[in-house]
Amino acid sequence: MLATSMFQSYALPHPPHVGPHDDELNLNGHPADWRNPQPREPYHLLVIGAGPAGLVAARGAAALGARVALIERHLLGGVSLNYGCVPSQALIRTSRVYAEMRNAEAYGARSPRSVEVDFPLAMERVRRIRARAARVDSAPRIADAGIDLFFGTASFVGPDIVEVDGQRLRFKKALIATGSRSLLPTIPGLDETGYLTNETLFDLTALPKSLLVIGGGPVGCQVAQAMCRFGCRTIIVHAEPLFLPKEERDAALLLSEALARDGVEIHLNTMAVNVRVEGGKKIIETLNDGNVATIEVDEVLTGIGRLPALSGLNLEAAGVAYDADEGISVDDFLRTSNRRIFSAGDVCLEHKFTDTAEASARIVVRNALCFGRERLSMLTIPWCTYTDPEIAHVGLHVRQARERGIPVKTFTVPMHDVDRAITDGEESGFVKVHVREGGDEILGATVVARHAGEMINDLSLAMVAGIGLGTIARVIHAYPTQAEGIKKAAMAYRETSAVRWIAWVRRRWFAR
Repeated sequence: MLATSMFQSYALPHPPHVGPHDDELNLNGHPADWRNPQPREPYHLLVIGAGPAGLVAARGAAALGARVALIERHLLGGVSLNYGCVPSQALIRTSRVYAEMRNAEAYGARSPRSVEVDFPLAMERVRRIRARAARVDSAPRIADAGIDLFFGTASFVGPDIVEVDGQRLRFKKALIATGSRSLLPTIPGLDETGYLTNETLFDLTALPKSLLVIGGGPVGCQVAQAMCRFGCRTIIVHAEPLFLPKEERDAALLLSEALARDGVEIHLNTMAVNVRVEGGKKIIETLNDGNVATIEVDEVLTGIGRLPALSGLNLEAAGVAYDADEGISVDDFLRTSNRRIFSAGDVCLEHKFTDTAEASARIVVRNALCFGRERLSMLTIPWCTYTDPEIAHVGLHVRQARERGIPVKTFTVPMHDVDRAITDGEESGFVKVHVREGGDEILGATVVARHAGEMINDLSLAMVAGIGLGTIARVIHAYPTQAEGIKKAAMAYRETSAVRWIAWVRRRWFAR
């Protein structure tokens, strides 16, 4: 049995046509007059999906001199460029400016008498930035790199043949990197009333007066905070007792406090159970501990997770095993059940991040074309939720280490002890580093800070390079920076280590 369940039908959003920036995006990402090339088969590597994983693999293989085909059915760049990281970060940055204007007195400046939000201007900036980023991997540039670029829906017709737009392409090795799509909750009335996801949010041209966000994962929390800072009445309902269930409890609590300070209305342990329209408004029934309440809003945003994008691939014809919920089955070398075919990125991985997708694609290129034996399990994967403050993590949590029988010692530095965080007025958060008890090997770390996504990279580098916390204590950090929080955690380890060494010396001395 190749598949354990049927995947849901899914229609990709149409390319946006809001203005000239979207015209440029489409020109770079899917030119209307593009003609698929004549195949140069068999391809050394055929790549399905031109998101982060597919683009990295195609460019890497072409740089080696391989014959490469790249197939994309929608827009080059995938979700990350078109509906994910790039536009969301642009929108978050503008929302942060409005928040700082309103709170200017905290920085020793006078707040404007009135802060007039221009949401259409903010969205125009989002689209301009997205179009600019799309130039890097535009269709002409990919073709200039020696890659045969095909637009259309790829479908396997055999173990080494893919059909696209009526053409059949043969390959020696193939990579499936089709990414993921939004996982939508099954709420009665939701389809009829309409909703937003991260894939349609950036089509907005006017700020909704009110918005209900269903789900307290990274996307839900980021969007809720940003939209609230634009002046939209924002409510977030989350079925669990804390946001970001994969993060540490104290990090999730700090996030709840931050959202509440910004004015987000928070409903935890709450489920949306029904949606209807009355008088042009969307009425959402919620359930909390047996109590039913209603919330009236203009828009609903949902997307409680990601599902692998498998529609139309006809994986059975290629002998590729998959699960509709978990994605394509791969081994530690990212090989599928068909040894000619590999997979990378969201369509097969638990961690659905752009950086992980790119890293897994590099593994595939080396293993498929260079006789490599690189393993997915050897990756050290950081991640970050881009709320304010940001929440970043790498490695093991304490509970995970204990489940594996690893003794852990944790060093925590609150950001209000870091001079630069004080001067910046960004004291909310902490640096928490976990080391193996009795040594300085870094097992994992969590950073909650305004720039946690930048700071976590230092700890990721240390873990990959085998640099212990004691060595970090000897590194001179530029002063003042918020990364000094990491240095302080390292110094705390060093002082603890020194105390143990002094105690040992004393015991030896007085035992004479």
